[in-house]
Amino acid sequence: MPTNKQIHLDNRPEGEAVASNFKLVTAQTPELKDNQVLVRHHYLSLDPYMRGRMNDSKSYAQPQPLGQTMQGGTVGEVVESKHPKYAVGDKVVGFGGWQEYSVVDASQPGALKKVDTTHVPLSHYLGAVGMPGVTAWYGLVKIIAPKAGETMVITAASGAVGSAFGALAKARGCRVVGIAGGADKCKYVTDELGFDACIDYRLHPDVKSMSAALKEACPNGIDGYFENVGGYIFDAVLLRANAFARVALCGMIAGYDGQPLPLANPALILINRMKIEGFIVSEHMEVWPEALTELGTLVGTGKLKPRESIAQGIESAPEAFLGLLKGRNFGKQLVKLI
Repeated sequence: MPTNKQIHLDNRPEGEAVASNFKLVTAQTPELKDNQVLVRHHYLSLDPYMRGRMNDSKSYAQPQPLGQTMQGGTVGEVVESKHPKYAVGDKVVGFGGWQEYSVVDASQPGALKKVDTTHVPLSHYLGAVGMPGVTAWYGLVKIIAPKAGETMVITAASGAVGSAFGALAKARGCRVVGIAGGADKCKYVTDELGFDACIDYRLHPDVKSMSAALKEACPNGIDGYFENVGGYIFDAVLLRANAFARVALCGMIAGYDGQPLPLANPALILINRMKIEGFIVSEHMEVWPEALTELGTLVGTGKLKPRESIAQGIESAPEAFLGLLKGRNFGKQLVKLI
């Protein structure tokens, strides 16, 4: 059996996460039992939600245990199987974590899923045609429920969730405005993803400036907002929101280091009779087939052109993850393991 490099959470962050919170470990992959398969991971997904799980505090998910492999999504290939429905060579998506191999009990519902790479590259099943894409779909379709002609705004617009959101919203006849960091990301959002406008938050570092930029980009106000960041940008969006605007609250990355994120003027929620709903996409598995069908079609027909940042080798995962939290990635952040 092959040796298996893993990244464990060695200790919990105090404030900002650092590389020394993680530890590289080498283990032996165990012999397979009945109904188990051995998966060689090709790509590992890095996602902002992982930062919250590093803390030992109340959250929507259990904290990442210390001294164990960091949890996360993976895609790869079956290299040994003792399950009748999985053969050597099958391409699969799962939750194998920050390691080169995983042993999976394939009889457990949802533990592993075969995927078709004919029209969709394997790596996209961790991004546009995976959890981030379904996240965008659920927030837009089930919470915001857009109507043609309405204006949608999303933060982290060049990332895996943002790029899918843009394609999904444009397909529904909306005006779509992104917020991203840097001229290159904003150019990609408008030129390749087809957003109507994109605001560079680095040029608008306070509520007043961001609100003015939103007013220019959203002349008819904001009807739907997909929140990934929090902080002053949320305050600026509330100033520009229309009556009965809807907010899908997905992430608050500005507060992942533990500090609270107060709202400057929450009375605007009442004044505008706004709906704000937080959600966790793994609690809505019933929508995944419908969402993945639409997302796969958008990628296959070239209407969604996801971008990827790829780090090489399991050893690179911690630094790539810390870079993701600071916005250094461009598109979906992956680690290539093979």
